[in-house]
Amino acid sequence: MKPEEENIERLARAILQEARDEAGQVKADAQAKADEIRKRAQTQAESERKVILDRAREDVDRLRGQAVASAQLKARTLQLEHREELLDKVFKAARDKLVNVKQRSNYNAVAVKLLRETLTQLTVDSAEVHADDATQKALENQLEGISKELKVKITMGSALKEGTGVVVDAANGKIHYDNTLETRLNRLQSELRSSVYQVLNGERL
Repeated sequence: MKPEEENIERLARAILQEARDEAGQVKADAQAKADEIRKRAQTQAESERKVILDRAREDVDRLRGQAVASAQLKARTLQLEHREELLDKVFKAARDKLVNVKQRSNYNAVAVKLLRETLTQLTVDSAEVHADDATQKALENQLEGISKELKVKITMGSALKEGTGVVVDAANGKIHYDNTLETRLNRLQSELRSSVYQVLNGERL
C-alpha cells in the first residue's frame, strides 16, 4: 500500500475512533441525564405520594372524628329526649292524681293553707276568692277566722271550672293570683326535674 493510502487509512481510522468515542460520551451523558431525570421524577413522585397519603390520612381522621362527634351528639340528643319524655310522664301522672288530694282527711287544713299563703303573698285589704267545690266547702267555716287574722275582707266568688285550690282576685281584678295545686306543680316542675330524674335513676338525693 502506498504511503499516501496508508495515511488516509490511518486518518480515517482515527476519525472513526474519535466519532465512536464521542458517540460513547454522548450516550453516557444522555444515560446520566436520563438517570438523573428518572431519579428526580421518582423523588418528586415519592414526595407527592407522601403528601397525598398524609392528606388522605388527615381527611380520614377528620371524617372519623366528625362521625364520632355526630354519633355522640345523636346519642346525647336521644338520651335527653328520652329523659324529657320520662319526666313528662311522671309529672302528668302526678298532675292526674292531684284531684285525689281533695279526698284526704286533712284537706281542710290544706285548703286553709293555700288561701292564707295567697293572701299573705298579696298583702291586700280585700280579696275575692275562687275555688273548686271541695275547697269552697273546706273554707266555709274558716273565712271569718282568716279574715280577722290577716285583716282582709274576703268574699267568695264563682267556683273554679278547672283546678284544685284557690285563685284570688284583688284591686278590682288588677291583681290575680293562681294558687291551685296544678299551677303550683307547674311552677315547681322545672326546679324539680333534675331531682326527679335522679330518683328515677335510683340515685340518692
